[in-house]
Amino acid sequence: MKNFVKIFIVFALTFFITNSWSQDKNNPWQVSFGTSALNFNGTNIAGPNGKYSNIILDEYFHFEEHWNFSGDVFSTISLSRYLDNGFSIGVRATVNDFNKLHDGYGDYPDNVISGEKKKMISADVMIIKDFGDFSFYNFEPFIEFGAGQSFVDSEKDYFLNAGVGVHFPLSETVAIKLNSSFRKNFQNDAAVNYAPNLLPHFQHNIGISINFGGRDTDQDGIYDQHDDCPQQPGLPEFNGCPDNDGDGIENSKDACPDTPGLLEFNGCADSDGDGIADPQDKCPNVAGLAKFDGCPDTDGDGIEDAKDACPEAAGPRRFNGCPDSDGDGLSDPNDKCPNDVGPADNEGCPNPTADAIEELNNLGAVVQFELNKSNIKPEAYDILMNVYNIMSKYGNTNFLIEGHTDTSGPKSFNNKLSLDRANEVKDHLVEKGVDSNRLSTVGYGEDKPIESNSTRKGRIANRRVEFKVSE
Repeated sequence: MKNFVKIFIVFALTFFITNSWSQDKNNPWQVSFGTSALNFNGTNIAGPNGKYSNIILDEYFHFEEHWNFSGDVFSTISLSRYLDNGFSIGVRATVNDFNKLHDGYGDYPDNVISGEKKKMISADVMIIKDFGDFSFYNFEPFIEFGAGQSFVDSEKDYFLNAGVGVHFPLSETVAIKLNSSFRKNFQNDAAVNYAPNLLPHFQHNIGISINFGGRDTDQDGIYDQHDDCPQQPGLPEFNGCPDNDGDGIENSKDACPDTPGLLEFNGCADSDGDGIADPQDKCPNVAGLAKFDGCPDTDGDGIEDAKDACPEAAGPRRFNGCPDSDGDGLSDPNDKCPNDVGPADNEGCPNPTADAIEELNNLGAVVQFELNKSNIKPEAYDILMNVYNIMSKYGNTNFLIEGHTDTSGPKSFNNKLSLDRANEVKDHLVEKGVDSNRLSTVGYGEDKPIESNSTRKGRIANRRVEFKVSE
């Protein structure tokens, strides 16, 4: 009794401190060991003369009066093999000490053994049915039926047995096991072959059961028989197959198993969100169009950016996607004057008209310089701004700036002065923004008057600059 109580206390403590209770049915073998007790009371025993009998289950829990506890801590061991559908087949061996048979009745009080202990050795074969689907408070019930044989001294007899029990799993493979079986023999139903120590009885067992024999090659917690990928660690929801990128799509159904993606794209990503999966998207980091395999057409001209010479300005295919803003037949990148119509031989820029040249010369004729100096007077700045505007309109035309003087002063002085004045005008126009390569200068001194130098009016008219188109 003391050993039984000690073991029960240990199991009870384990019961209260454990948090894991899932028993694993994948391990087909189970070994159990523990302690056992016999109870002959309440078994409806009838002797050969029919003089005494007990009511079935009478005083079933009277431990001190009726239960015979083994003197050994471990007095029972069993081994079972899982079959299918909750059924197992197993064998059990027990060794029990006993000295209590029953209460005694009428004239037979001495049938209660006291003092001398007997030893019963039993072996049983059982069919076990587990009801794990009907577990309660983590207890998994089972029933068992079987047959066996018992020995007490020289007595022996065959028994049929039936029992109930529960498992309380402690981990995936270890459980506390409690069961109680009724073992019925028939030798004592008549006077012949009467065995006074082999009577029907209850056998109670408490112990530890250990499941084993399952194989989990990849150590992912899913046994090989239920693991669709037994060589690769995986997840239970995919029957043991992996999901490397953690996108909820198992590798075998994931076209991009190492990159998180979406189910609609078979597990591949759509990095730019354009509705085209990255493996099919030639421009996976820039949103694009399906007709261009995911590449963009920024300006919407029907030419994808990679083939569009002007991806941000709409243009026709004949100009490789570039516009012709002025409609002169030259695309803007090839048109030096993209906003003014001009011929191709002048790179898209208009040629200066005779009126434009006349206007330039009219302006040049009134540009004022300080007397005998090349310095431009401030009053001439507005005039030169008009010159700049005309030259900008004809942005691909080169101009010659001619400097002229009157006859005042020595000829050599006038030649230098006329060139200096032409260069002064050039420098001012370049400062405003005219490309210096478009301007050249020459000084004619007093050699090309447009009026007579004999009058003051004529001399003023001869102090001038003129503009001509330079080839």
